[in-house]
Amino acid sequence: QVQLVESGGGSVQAGGSLRLSCVVSGTRNNYCMAWFRQAPGKEREGVASVYTGSGAIYYVDSVRGRFTISQDLAKNALYLEMNALKPEDTAIYYCAAAADYCYPGRPPARFEYWGQGTQVTVSS
Repeated sequence: QVQLVESGGGSVQAGGSLRLSCVVSGTRNNYCMAWFRQAPGKEREGVASVYTGSGAIYYVDSVRGRFTISQDLAKNALYLEMNALKPEDTAIYYCAAAADYCYPGRPPARFEYWGQGTQVTVSS
């Protein structure tokens, strides 16, 4: 059984940084690992994804250049380094996994496994 556990959320001022972590267990072969976020009253949005096999990475335009997704296969961990945070980055951030390739814009419905979410709040 695949399990994802996020940590690292918190509150920061605009311009600050946070690092989210996701510990993954139960995966076999290669997966598309992703970070999503959902702000109040908005749809869940894909932020970044990485395919564990090739290392191919995708970002949504709004975070490109500010956020960095990375993986540590030895630790079964996924990370999201978030810099230059903006108030509009405020959301619950979720780690997700799908048992096949990543592609840009892959919707939440195409991910089978989800973490519990971690809150990120950016104040102006």
